[in-house]
Amino acid sequence: MILGFGHVGGGDETRQNIAYIHEMLGQLRHVAQVEGADMLCYLIEMAYVEAGDLEAGRRPLSSIKRKGP
Repeated sequence: MILGFGHVGGGDETRQNIAYIHEMLGQLRHVAQVEGADMLCYLIEMAYVEAGDLEAGRRPLSSIKRKGP
C-alpha cells in the first residue's frame, strides 16, 4: 500500500504514477546493469531509491513550496 501522499497533487493518480515510475526504473536499472553501463546504472539506482521513498511516504513529493495556481 502506498502511504504519505497527503500533499498537493497527492491523489490516487499521483500514487499510481510514482508506482509506475518506480517499476520502470527497476527495469531500466536491470538493462543498464546487463549492458555494463555502470554510471547509468548508478544514476538510475539513485532515482529508483528516491521513487521508492516517495512511494513509501518517507519523503515529500517536493521540498519546494509552490504558490497557488
